[in-house]
Amino acid sequence: LFVGLVRAGEVGGTLEESLQRLSQFLEKDVELRRKVKSALTYPALVLIFSVLIVLGLMTFVLPKFMSMFKDLGIKDLPGPTALLNAISHFMVKYWYIAAAIAAGLFFGSKFAARTKKGRRFLDLIKLKFPVFGPLNHKVAISRFARTLSTLLSSGVPILQAMETVAGTVSNDIMSDAILSARTSIREGEQIAGPLQRSKMFPPMVVQMVAIGQESGALDPMLAKIADFYEDEVDAALDSLTAALEPLLIVGLGGIVGFIVIAMFMPLISVISNLTGDSG
Repeated sequence: LFVGLVRAGEVGGTLEESLQRLSQFLEKDVELRRKVKSALTYPALVLIFSVLIVLGLMTFVLPKFMSMFKDLGIKDLPGPTALLNAISHFMVKYWYIAAAIAAGLFFGSKFAARTKKGRRFLDLIKLKFPVFGPLNHKVAISRFARTLSTLLSSGVPILQAMETVAGTVSNDIMSDAILSARTSIREGEQIAGPLQRSKMFPPMVVQMVAIGQESGALDPMLAKIADFYEDEVDAALDSLTAALEPLLIVGLGGIVGFIVIAMFMPLISVISNLTGDSG
């Protein structure tokens, strides 16, 4: 992207304008990344603390209760308590298996991301994943439109611009759709048709691109598409964070509540038996 813009500016004698467009593009891109990160910071922290709290209850608190139940002579544990006891026993005695599985998943995904098929699979999951998939798709479309608009307005030929854009959307599925469209354009087609056939671009984007190309104003039309999808990302982030925060808190409360109730169920049973005997 940098090289393409600078080369186009040097050839066309508009290097200053090209660098100005590049700086504007970088500002927009950094702003978009900042919004996504800041919106997901609080839910991520809540999720991390939730996992730590549950791990603490399962590996430190629950075993002490089990030892107390054993001292009290309680052998028949209620179903929820027995289930938690089995999970806790596995986590305490065989923690290295869970650590190995987690490490395997982490390094496996890192290795897969280095291969073409693995990267495609992970990028497909990013686009299809519930809730976050549409958000990733909007970010990719915004980046596609913003980058292509910046390149075209700087005088970069459309075939070279499409090749550069394919490498900047950070998603192999979208990149393949863009490169396929580039091949069709090289064979004489207009840009809207291949984008529509890829089924990766919404009808509104295809229509606006078609109108922009027919009217000779493709780069400003792409800039409008980028602005629209950046606003869509803002709205999606606001809705997502508004929904995630209470859901995570309720989920954490439900899990901790279940663990606490399961820990106290044997004690309640013992107290009830003692009360019955005394009566």
